[in-house]
Amino acid sequence: MSTVADETLASPRYREVRKVTLIGSAIDLLLGIAKILVGWAAHSQALVADGLHSLSDLATDLIVLYAAKHSHREADEDHPYGHGRIETLATVGLGIALILVAFGIGSDAVRRMNEPELLLNPGLSALAVAIVSVISKEAIYQYTRNAARRLRSNMLMANAWHSRSDAISSIVVVIGIGGAMMGHAYLDAVAAITVAVMIAKIGFDLVRDSTKELIDTALDPEVTDAIRKEVFHVDGVRALHMLRSRRSGSDALVDLHLQVDPRISVSEGHQIGDTVRRQLLDKVDEVTDVTVHIDPEDDEQESPCNQLPLRSDVVEKLAKQWADAGITDIDADKVTLHYLSGKLHVDVYLPLSVLDAHADAGVFVRTIEVAAKKLPGVSTVRVSFHV
Repeated sequence: MSTVADETLASPRYREVRKVTLIGSAIDLLLGIAKILVGWAAHSQALVADGLHSLSDLATDLIVLYAAKHSHREADEDHPYGHGRIETLATVGLGIALILVAFGIGSDAVRRMNEPELLLNPGLSALAVAIVSVISKEAIYQYTRNAARRLRSNMLMANAWHSRSDAISSIVVVIGIGGAMMGHAYLDAVAAITVAVMIAKIGFDLVRDSTKELIDTALDPEVTDAIRKEVFHVDGVRALHMLRSRRSGSDALVDLHLQVDPRISVSEGHQIGDTVRRQLLDKVDEVTDVTVHIDPEDDEQESPCNQLPLRSDVVEKLAKQWADAGITDIDADKVTLHYLSGKLHVDVYLPLSVLDAHADAGVFVRTIEVAAKKLPGVSTVRVSFHV
């Protein structure tokens, strides 16, 4: 357990998220206490409620800290793609919290509009604290939002908007207190309802976007276009198909199929695929994991070679066909099979010395070809000689 904790704490991204969140938590605590005490002393129920709202932000800060710690753990046997979805779930929770906050603000405003005796008549000290709260919470929002953009963290962005919801609710308090002091107490309730709708919209967007991530919605079109562009910069790539992408927290995971020359070696195909993987990790900032599948032909719609047998079966039957034709000097290791367009293409590599036992090289080659083509599925046969 200590090893996992050490790995998480060593993550620069986690340290940055923790620092930003702890700074916000400290300010939330101080503001919450100040607003409750001054609101109680200045007879401002709105300021007391706003103070409780600030203290509620501490709960979401704790959720962010917990999720950040566990979402930055390295992949393990049970979670081969890492723990980024913990951050996604936390973002959903924060979005729901924003919706609940909006509902609370809106319902309280409606109740006060329907019961004028509940409208407030606070003093100047309450107005001053509310203004300080607006400035402080907007500063937290800007600081957290910039960090969220830099770290590509939807969870941190959700927490930033939670801070702004507190700033907006403090604006409501400022308007309400100012309006009450000027004889227009109803402005408090009207502004509160407007702000509640804004906060609910933010919460809904966060829940919607995070839910898309949970059901593996693809990356934005501009990101997938960048991926395609980088793939075709790699020499040897003939085509790209079955490009699939998804998010896991701040990570973007990509699976793709590359079509290459079917006659190249396995190692060359692997080298092309590995180059594509490195290129995407280096050039596309959001991409953190790439799985490449190498194809000799386009198999997106169907796999035309499904019915063809594997090598051991094919080589055994080829050896029998050649033996029946009187040819027994072909080494199975020198036979290369190509599975293309639903057919078998056979390459046979023979030492030049084998011709010493055959007077007519042309007849020998044709015998190999004719015998091999009697096997169902064999389309072409190529015979090559080497020194």
